[in-house]
Amino acid sequence: MVNRLKEKYDKNITPSLMEKFNYTSIMQVPKVDKIVINMGVGDAVSNAKNLDEAVEELTLISGQKPVVTKAKKSIAGFRLREGMPIGTKVTLRGQRMYEFLDKLVSVSLPRVRDFHGVSKRAFDGRGNYTLGIHEQLIFPEIDFDNVNKVRGMDIVIVTTANSDEESKELLTQLGMPFAK
Repeated sequence: MVNRLKEKYDKNITPSLMEKFNYTSIMQVPKVDKIVINMGVGDAVSNAKNLDEAVEELTLISGQKPVVTKAKKSIAGFRLREGMPIGTKVTLRGQRMYEFLDKLVSVSLPRVRDFHGVSKRAFDGRGNYTLGIHEQLIFPEIDFDNVNKVRGMDIVIVTTANSDEESKELLTQLGMPFAK
């Protein structure tokens, strides 16, 4: 079973990018390498149950079990010690990555209230794109009644593009709704 976004990339996007950027080989065409979803759970310091809920929600959203991230250093002001669980993240590749990207672009982002498109300035200079989401409720898998705290997350789309311009063109053709 081939994902429709992967099929679109292979049939339409690759030839169009080759033409636009004058690539000589098909291997030069940028592609999405991986997607990392990170959910920081700051209140996990006082209540470990919140971290379990975040792990459960991220599992539903991504279709893959996330890892629990731990604090790298102690910060007394936050009552945080080195090694304490502080968040959760998941790295998606291959089939799951394309399925998640398809769902994000076509279902979840349009569900955001007052949505005018995602920022064009969130590229890092090396062709990677970072997107911050304020609430996990935009994903269809999350049941509104079972959520006791609204959490945000960071979604990093890592591409093999050499520049932001190439990466922006790739994401635009994949359907990412950039702000006008």
